[in-house]
Amino acid sequence: MQYRTDLALETLARTPVHSGITEHRRGTHFRITEIRVADDASGRAIGKPQGKYITLEGQSLSRFTDNFENMAHELAAELRPLLPEDGCVLVAGLGNQDITPDALGPRTMAGVLATRHLRQELNAENEAFLRELRPVSVIAGGVLGQTGIESAELLKAVTDAIAPCAVIAVDALACSSLDRLGTTVQIADTGIAPGSGVANHRCALTQAYFGIPVIGVGVPTVIGMHTIAEDLTGHPLKVPRPDMMVTPRDVDRLIAQAAHLLACGINLALHPQMGYGDVCTLMA
Repeated sequence: MQYRTDLALETLARTPVHSGITEHRRGTHFRITEIRVADDASGRAIGKPQGKYITLEGQSLSRFTDNFENMAHELAAELRPLLPEDGCVLVAGLGNQDITPDALGPRTMAGVLATRHLRQELNAENEAFLRELRPVSVIAGGVLGQTGIESAELLKAVTDAIAPCAVIAVDALACSSLDRLGTTVQIADTGIAPGSGVANHRCALTQAYFGIPVIGVGVPTVIGMHTIAEDLTGHPLKVPRPDMMVTPRDVDRLIAQAAHLLACGINLALHPQMGYGDVCTLMA
């Protein structure tokens, strides 16, 4: 069977040999699984390079919940240790704003606080407050079909210009389990390969390419029809059929809610001196 997925947790579950790969479970408001791949050789079994892959599983992110604030804080707590303590961070939204299941990255950027310019732009009376804010730059540059530029090429030009200490790249993902569709967040310190889960391989965003840490953050918004059929029947398709990607019926609300959660979590991770109420007020 050919399973299309971006989630390390799913590829690990389908791999009988786990040598050099460890799992750690925790979490209060999410079920959190941290997978550590000791080296690239160990990661070949699951098609993942050396690094950490943190999966946060919960209820559907499209539902309204009273637990949202706690979820945002828990997401921030998982993201913050992967980032350098000081320096400017570039937050990049990958994907196509005009295609709803692929719009998670750009929609998330609408809520991430851009602060790199503030010290120069605002009055001296705000200086004490501004000193507490970490410099953050935000970009959502579209996709290759819209711009003729690979996302990695565009972001490399930006990082060369502004010299951030790290990149956070947000993108929509693919999964191979209906239970994780729209319910899961993956954070990886290995970067991100746009389109890999739907066999649309683009240049990967990695530390090797940029020369600085790249943290990939995403939510699965699509699943392959072949994967659904084979999971339900337990057998591969007898007659070859064209595959298609399936997305939830309430994908509009899923993208809106998931983008808001990711933006809140990223803001709290980058500005730990802020509370949830402060972040929401500035995002409004």
